[in-house]
Amino acid sequence: MQDIITITLNPALDKSTHLPHVLPEKKLRCGEPTFEPGGGGINVSRAIRKLGGTSSAWLLSGGPSGQRLCDLLQQEGVDFWAIPTKNWTRENLMVMEDNTGNQYRFGMPGPETQESEWRQCLQKLENLQQLPTFVVASGSLPPGVPDDFYAQVAAIANTRGFKLIVDTSGEALMAAAGEGVYLLKPNLGELAALAGKEQITAMEQEELARKVLSEGKCKVLVVSLGPRGAMLATKEGELSYVVPPTVPQQSAVGAGDSMVAGMVLALQQGRSLDEVVRYGVAAGTAATMTPGSELCRKEDTEEVFNWLMEHK
Repeated sequence: MQDIITITLNPALDKSTHLPHVLPEKKLRCGEPTFEPGGGGINVSRAIRKLGGTSSAWLLSGGPSGQRLCDLLQQEGVDFWAIPTKNWTRENLMVMEDNTGNQYRFGMPGPETQESEWRQCLQKLENLQQLPTFVVASGSLPPGVPDDFYAQVAAIANTRGFKLIVDTSGEALMAAAGEGVYLLKPNLGELAALAGKEQITAMEQEELARKVLSEGKCKVLVVSLGPRGAMLATKEGELSYVVPPTVPQQSAVGAGDSMVAGMVLALQQGRSLDEVVRYGVAAGTAATMTPGSELCRKEDTEEVFNWLMEHK
């Protein structure tokens, strides 16, 4: 059993292509498409692999698109466990407009999922003989999966003793936080929701972070601030900011998943929380340096991390 497990209930086969111009009511001739396995937890596992670590990606997989996704994971050397589903895995499309550099991202809804399918994930977690140290529950939930699914994972984590990291949004995030998890990675909008507010100002973010922690929603809170890096807050009262250097940016796709990958890998290596967040910000920043939907590269991540350590 891997020390890190990622869970993705709404994976996607991501198709990318490019063309000179996106125009309405015209037959658009695209370039050769590329295919990648996608979905929150899957991308976290892929990024962990790129950073030199290992994990096991648990996912739902159905139809030819699901099989293609699993084949791609195998080609990348990512360990995985696929739960077969009746309905086909969704496919997403990203189109790059060559003349402008604009990206058009078309995210499809997930397939209707049967209770007997998603429950297999919970049952396996409950019955594992050798427990992981960390489980990452990431991404949206498909139709048919209840909003409290991640909360059910959190309940198992609290009973069995592994550390749960949750990166999601909406009702799924609120339900998981209500159960209490080890680490949450909200953005500012999600932090506001966790604190029961509609919106948030920069002046309030520290106060609201402390409120979320005091209510027992998590032990470690890492608030993603986009290009401004991240804020770390802990139950013990630690509060700090990590601001990344200015880098040549190509695409922000995959930055959040790369950040989670960097953090969980650093946690597994036993680094301090300060270093954990710095390595996460480094991986997220590195992902913006790559084109299209490519995730972080290890050499870029290490370079940014070293800069962050030197400029503490």
